[in-house]
Amino acid sequence: MRCPYCRSSRIRVLDSRISREANAIRRRRECLDCKRRFTTYEKVEDITPLVIKQDGRREAFNRSKIYEGIKKACEKRPVSIDDIENFIDALERELQESGKKEVSSKVIGEKVMSQLRQWDDVAYVRFASVYRRFSDVTDFMDELKQLLESKTASTSESS
Repeated sequence: MRCPYCRSSRIRVLDSRISREANAIRRRRECLDCKRRFTTYEKVEDITPLVIKQDGRREAFNRSKIYEGIKKACEKRPVSIDDIENFIDALERELQESGKKEVSSKVIGEKVMSQLRQWDDVAYVRFASVYRRFSDVTDFMDELKQLLESKTASTSESS
C-alpha cells in the first residue's frame, strides 16, 4: 500500500470497520510522511468461472439467467423463492470454490435439472423441455417415461 499523495509506503491504519453494504472492510489510513489521510476498501474478489456455451462461446456466469429459468419452471408450483435463491447461492459458491476458470453450461444445466427433479416433477419437465430443446410431443413423452421409470424404480427399492 502506498500513499496516493506522496507515494510513501509508510502508512498506518487509524480505523477499520465493515462498510455500509457489509461486503467490504473500510479502513481509514494516514501517511506517516505527508500526514494526509485517505480511505481504502478491502473486498473479497469473487471469481466465478466463465461459462462455455453449447456453441463454444464463453460468457460470464450470470446468476439472473439461472434464476429466471428456474423461476419460470417453478411458476405455480410448490417451490419457494427462498429455496430457489438458496440453491443458486450454493451453486455459485460451488463454482467459485472449484477453482476452475471455465465450466460447461451442460454441467450447470444438469445440476439445475437434478435439483428441480428433487423439488417438483412438473418444474423439472418444464425446464427440461427448454434446456434439452424438445422439438415435439415425442420428446416430452420420452422424458416423462424416464421420469416415471425412475420413480417406479426408487419406490420398489425403498419397499
